[in-house]
Amino acid sequence: MQPVLLAGAVIAAFIGLWYALGTVAGILWTPRAIAIAAVLSLFGAAGFWTPWGLDVMLLADLVLIVLVWLDATLAQPVTVTREPLPALSVGHPGEVTYRWTNPAGRPARLQVREVRPDILGGPQPPRVFTIPPRTVGRETVPVVPVRRGRETGGAGGFVLDSMGPLGVGRHRVHVRLPWEVVVYPPLVSVRLRASVAEALRRRDVGMKAIRRLGEGRLFESLREWVPGDDLRHIDWKATARRAKVITRQYEAERRQQVLLVLDTGRLMTADVAAGVARLDFAVQAALELAYAAAQHDDNVGIMTFADGVQHFVAPERGRTGVRRVMDVLAEVQPKLVEPDYPGAFRYLAARNRKRAL
Repeated sequence: MQPVLLAGAVIAAFIGLWYALGTVAGILWTPRAIAIAAVLSLFGAAGFWTPWGLDVMLLADLVLIVLVWLDATLAQPVTVTREPLPALSVGHPGEVTYRWTNPAGRPARLQVREVRPDILGGPQPPRVFTIPPRTVGRETVPVVPVRRGRETGGAGGFVLDSMGPLGVGRHRVHVRLPWEVVVYPPLVSVRLRASVAEALRRRDVGMKAIRRLGEGRLFESLREWVPGDDLRHIDWKATARRAKVITRQYEAERRQQVLLVLDTGRLMTADVAAGVARLDFAVQAALELAYAAAQHDDNVGIMTFADGVQHFVAPERGRTGVRRVMDVLAEVQPKLVEPDYPGAFRYLAARNRKRAL
């Protein structure tokens, strides 16, 4: 009976030390160490027949614990930084690059588990790699946004296990590396933003604008009247001065005010297709309109409201206006409240005095 009690006490002490080392000091056992401990347990079983079996197992276990501690202590410390992120949008996988620095003279064998914000998929599967001595290694991994939103200084980091030189111990540390990221709606891709920027650049460098003469109500010039012109456009004062019939020529209005007003109240929380909320479809439509307005050189702005006004961006021209609208649409969320339409339009009338669509 005594050998059984002694074996139980040894096993309990072994497990207790294992737990204490792992949770308090960050010293963990590798699969190799666990396999060695399993082999050593055979000596404990032999203690039922030979009196020295338990003694051998106890001594070997103590040696193994010391080796695990020393091995984990000798594990190479590393540092990690994240390079600036590209623009991300739902449905368009991107990439993020990390820089791992190993200042020591031995290779650093790492197992890392990355924690990302929920909008980027949350915790990631473990990755295993080695950094050569005195080297800064670059690791590029995919990023697949799952929903639009903004993350500023929130979740993010690594659970970092560094293997010792003997392979029996590993040192675990938690590295905090917050994310600063905006995930745009599905329409916003690098190609789309590049096309807007290119169109605006061509206008800025002086390429000739296309005029749609005869459309709209924006005065363009005077010219001599010809049969078929609208009689209502005749300029009688210019006709009297020049002694011939003169008509006004118009072109389509440019740089109009376009304001997107988005209801984010109770009805917009409903899922209408495959778990996609009604608000997401409204966001998509608003982004299409903003893009079209920018392509036509109009000023574009946005207001979102529920029981009160949440965001207001005054109409602006070109890239600046589209980017500010995109930033609002990326983070707007519905609320389970009744929308206040009268209050929203009173606010809009007070903030925007110009005629707008």
